[in-house]
Amino acid sequence: MSKLPVSSVPHALHAAQKRDYASNGRLPMLAGVALLIGAISTGAAFVLVNLIRFFTNLFFFQTLSFAERSPAHHTLGAWVVLVPALGGLVVGLMARYGSDKIRGHGIPEAIEAVLFGKSRMSPKVAVLKPLSSGIVIGSGGPFGAEGPIIMTGGSIASLLAQYLHLTAAERKTLLVAGACAGMTAIFGTPVAAVLLAIELLLFELRPRSLLPVALACAVAGFLRPFVFEAGPLFPLQTAPAGTVALGSCVLAGLLCGMLGAALTLALYRTEDAFSQLRVHWMWWPAIGGLIVGIGGYLEPRALGVGYDVIGDLLNNRLALGVAVALLTVKAVIWIAALGSGTSGGVLAPLLMLGAGLGVVLAPVLPGGSPALWALVCMAGVLGSVLGAPLTAIVFAFGLTHDGEALLPLLLTTAVAYGFSVLTMKRGIMTEKIARRGLHIYREYGVDPLERAHVADLMTRDVVAIDAALPLAEALPRYFGDHAAHRAYPVVADGRVLGVLHRSAALAAEAGDLEKLRCGDLLAGQGGAAAAALLPDQTGRAAAGQMAALSVARLPVVDSLASMRLVGMVSLRDLLAPSGDVLHEETRRERLRGAQSL
Repeated sequence: MSKLPVSSVPHALHAAQKRDYASNGRLPMLAGVALLIGAISTGAAFVLVNLIRFFTNLFFFQTLSFAERSPAHHTLGAWVVLVPALGGLVVGLMARYGSDKIRGHGIPEAIEAVLFGKSRMSPKVAVLKPLSSGIVIGSGGPFGAEGPIIMTGGSIASLLAQYLHLTAAERKTLLVAGACAGMTAIFGTPVAAVLLAIELLLFELRPRSLLPVALACAVAGFLRPFVFEAGPLFPLQTAPAGTVALGSCVLAGLLCGMLGAALTLALYRTEDAFSQLRVHWMWWPAIGGLIVGIGGYLEPRALGVGYDVIGDLLNNRLALGVAVALLTVKAVIWIAALGSGTSGGVLAPLLMLGAGLGVVLAPVLPGGSPALWALVCMAGVLGSVLGAPLTAIVFAFGLTHDGEALLPLLLTTAVAYGFSVLTMKRGIMTEKIARRGLHIYREYGVDPLERAHVADLMTRDVVAIDAALPLAEALPRYFGDHAAHRAYPVVADGRVLGVLHRSAALAAEAGDLEKLRCGDLLAGQGGAAAAALLPDQTGRAAAGQMAALSVARLPVVDSLASMRLVGMVSLRDLLAPSGDVLHEETRRERLRGAQSL
């Protein structure tokens, strides 16, 4: 079997030809759109907060006002039991006859849209999600505004991306940018919002996604003082923790992980219980709302967002017995309401319950003040439930600006996160998606094919077919029973014309084999350039190109201008980096020289 000479390239490309990051000429355009989305999401957050205030005044005080008032100050007496049920009924009707996408707490729905929906969201969701959340929270629902704004900001950004005819990958970037910019506007925590994108929403860490998200969050952070009060939401300053706090942080982290696991399991057991009811799911939010109403009658401060309660817990302004009673009711009504499929968020309730755990532990944990343990447990519970420890740590710092607590925050949250990883198959954000038959794998790493270039993977000893060779001679020589490959590059005057596959060659046997040349069979293949790789392409790009063409081998050329053959890449070549990774992860090695000791 003859081999035509091919051009040679160095085994390793010159350093100037390789980049740390993929080149993306559309990044400036995405960055510009992200700046706009940051401003729009800030406006959406302002609208959502005022919707909550409006419905709070309407349901609990029978006034048309946007003034900030707590539902705990109502004068309805026992009639308060019916208010959350009424709100749940309205939202159930909206979900059934509007869009069922408004059900849930927002983040799982955003994840599902990113991973399985090509980041497409409908105008209905952009309108109905904030409206339904305003009604639910305004009628006493024990939720925060962060989940709804994540869904709302993401929906607006997705709609803008669809209007601009962007790709699915670009839509994902802008959807996450809108979601996290909205979160920034609500809480004033832009860095934590970027980390949330990395740990929970983007499922990649690339400049094309990270930079637009960071820009959108930065814009939202700068604009926030124009629509909300400036400064941290819960300003706090704790004293430096002593060395003895190391053990206390470990214990607190374990208990935070246990509480997070218990809350997650309780939520999905409640969802299972609602699914067994013999009534349409439209009625479930009203039933959950009735439970919320009963809890609100017993503990009025358990109703609504509860930022004032979080502030009191962090500043140790609640007696232990009062805090335990309030948080027990809060946990029950939050799980009942969220399990019923209504619209609301999870971050604010988790912050409250975590801070409450810290208040309970403060009398017995040495090494820090009561405020410190409320803060670190708040972050620990959040990090374990979300499966996002970095987000939880920076989020707690952003909410309080307490720099002295960073070390205890790190240890407590890391232990809580480790507990959830070891004991829970899935978390509160992924279990709901898994129940729909969609699995999410949350460990991110650099694809080994991203680190390898075509020049490093390709085979240089290439067998090529001359385009002028008669097909009658090529069939037995290259496509016989003992052929080494099923496809070969075809060259003429040193240029690659395309790839001749065995199926195409055998299909032409009925023609005049003596007159038919191998090059004649390449017409209609879409051009040789489309079926060729370049040495500086990554292995991942090569795999994608081969998948798009449904081929198992592609030639490598030195440039698309010359089309000179320099190598060949097959599926076996693309599997080699994965084999190296498996070797690194499974083979245990002894210390070098240990055998000679």
